[in-house]
Amino acid sequence: MVWAGARILLGWLFLWSFLDKLFGLGFSTPSSQSWLNGGSPTAGYLKFGTSGIFSGFYQNLAGNQVLDVIFMLALLALGVALILGIGSRLATYGGTLLLLLLWSTNVPPVQNPIIDEHIIFIFLLWGLWFVRAGRMYGLGKWWSGTSLVRRFSILE
Repeated sequence: MVWAGARILLGWLFLWSFLDKLFGLGFSTPSSQSWLNGGSPTAGYLKFGTSGIFSGFYQNLAGNQVLDVIFMLALLALGVALILGIGSRLATYGGTLLLLLLWSTNVPPVQNPIIDEHIIFIFLLWGLWFVRAGRMYGLGKWWSGTSLVRRFSILE
């Protein structure tokens, strides 16, 4: 039950980020800067929130529309997959990539020379996958039995 709760909470974290950036719900994103109002979901963070050895690289990517679409789709897909308990393997691989990229926007991290919440979330994602948390209070068991997933095991 704890693993299922952790899965749903982590999924909500990603889905909420997507919703806030899409609609500008006033938490991290004001309504005037929402994606639907023409704002860039990545520009503010990449311009002003990056530091360290890769900051110049990331600051040059700020406001890139292709990156905005990829980022928003990643947040949505990861959030939905974790909440529903489906696509755990892809969520683990894709989430690890997303979180490593986010971690690399501030290297070294501000509060610790190596680890920040992104690394902890990666370990949590892998733990959720290893214990098959999507099958606990989720649709993972049903999803794994579908003909699509049996044909393409990466979708499990």
